[in-house]
Amino acid sequence: MIYQATHTTRYTYEGPVSHCLSEAKLTPRILPNQNLLDWKIIVSPKASNLLSRKDYFGNDVTSFAVLEPHDCFTITAISLVEVLPNSYQLGFSTAWEEVRDAIAAADNDELLHANEFIWESPFVPRLAELSAFARPILQPNRPLMEASIELMQTIHRVFEYKPESTSIETPLTEVLASRKGVCQDFSHVMIGALRSQGLAARYVSGYLRGDADLQGAQASHAWVSVFIPNLGWIDFDPTNNLMPSSGHLTIAYGRDFGDVTPVKGITIGGGEHTLEVDVRIVPQN
Repeated sequence: MIYQATHTTRYTYEGPVSHCLSEAKLTPRILPNQNLLDWKIIVSPKASNLLSRKDYFGNDVTSFAVLEPHDCFTITAISLVEVLPNSYQLGFSTAWEEVRDAIAAADNDELLHANEFIWESPFVPRLAELSAFARPILQPNRPLMEASIELMQTIHRVFEYKPESTSIETPLTEVLASRKGVCQDFSHVMIGALRSQGLAARYVSGYLRGDADLQGAQASHAWVSVFIPNLGWIDFDPTNNLMPSSGHLTIAYGRDFGDVTPVKGITIGGGEHTLEVDVRIVPQN
């Protein structure tokens, strides 16, 4: 599938902003099953000092400044992306304890990279509640692929998808207690549950195809990637209880939401502000 993705972020301020410095992570990644055919970013008012770089995780970051006074600020990223079905073979996988021990030993580059994703992070702390949530699923000698699928299914079943019930500041303990939230919460829960047992999981940000009857369409979406030896990093979407394929567009990945925030920055002046985000994914074939 080829998609055109248009992601618009609009800040409206109660007073004038003299200038702002911002960075955006809105460029789709190039992956074995994903090709970036075209991409551009439009900033209004016009941006100065537009710079591009890669972050630690290999995500594309666009940094810029707006130096003229303004009370409304809009960033629009337009991408043309080809997404292919995932080609990995979902057969037998290693028992989760063997995976845990191999990642802990980290005796090759692939395992060393995976080891970076077993530790707590700012939005995914080490919690006893997460360990308790994972324990009934991660039974002794159970294949990690099988356990990851059940963990995804369990989160989808026991948590209620409820927009605006949480914000990024909502502690994970509160999400676990209330059993409701949105895609970033469900992804953090799955990541934290796996990490509590020494397994590697990372946070993925992206989009869903616009005509999909799925939770999280027409907005930024989040899911989870789990490291499974001999298979690599395998994606799981606990919000929709499915394994992403050609209907998911990957933008960035990291330890948690904080590593992949679509747009962030600082302003001088402006006072309070409102934020509007609109994402439109249109199939081109």
